[in-house]
Amino acid sequence: MDIDLNDKRALVCGSSQGIGRAVATELAALGASITLVARDAAVLDKVKQTLSERQGQRHEVLVADFNQPETLRARIADYQARTEAIHILINNSGGPTPRPALDASSEAYLAAFSQHLVCSQILVQALVPGMKAAGYGRIINIISTSVKQPIPGLGVSNTIRGAVANWAKTLAGELGPFGITVNNVLPGSTRTDRLKAIMEGKARREDTTYAEIETKELARIPLGRFAEPEEIAYAVAFLASPAAAYVSGINLPVDGGRTQCL
Repeated sequence: MDIDLNDKRALVCGSSQGIGRAVATELAALGASITLVARDAAVLDKVKQTLSERQGQRHEVLVADFNQPETLRARIADYQARTEAIHILINNSGGPTPRPALDASSEAYLAAFSQHLVCSQILVQALVPGMKAAGYGRIINIISTSVKQPIPGLGVSNTIRGAVANWAKTLAGELGPFGITVNNVLPGSTRTDRLKAIMEGKARREDTTYAEIETKELARIPLGRFAEPEEIAYAVAFLASPAAAYVSGINLPVDGGRTQCL
């Protein structure tokens, strides 16, 4: 199976920590040159130093805040003007603040839509011409199992992740004739700072302990444990590889069997 990413270039969003960092690390290990994207330059520089680097690989940093889409548009345009084509785009951004759908303000929905869908659209429009010219394109969106089964207490996230999933499915149809695949990876409960924050919030709302919330969450997962970020990265790496050339338009749960629907 060909999962070699030598001579490929990948732009990985949200790569300063958690799943994004794990994805960048795995793609670099497979030979890709990585452009790390997040808003903290100092942290990105530290992550860059940890990436494996073979002959021919060149890792870079692009500082951008997905709360400022027009700034992102300008920075990706400037970056493209001085670099080669990107073959692999990993759309990944921190989730909206947990709250019930009814309690969320319209501003919260608009902000999340801008952060997760508009910014992804900006990047796709910027990078697809290079993918077409290179004859290789992989667009992978890291979203959530909530696109199959809404998660209680994550009203804004459930809504926006669903929009991103349908946007991606539409793009898969449009870009397929050019050999560009578009897929979504749906992480389940993964050991990240976001999972910790969500469970801490549940513990406060339910007037219970973090340990009790953790026990309840683990009981919902057939494999009986949370995912490690690296396990999400393995799925992303496959979809980014030549081996996945005929896989497009899918939602791939990586959740230990938690999602109770097909």
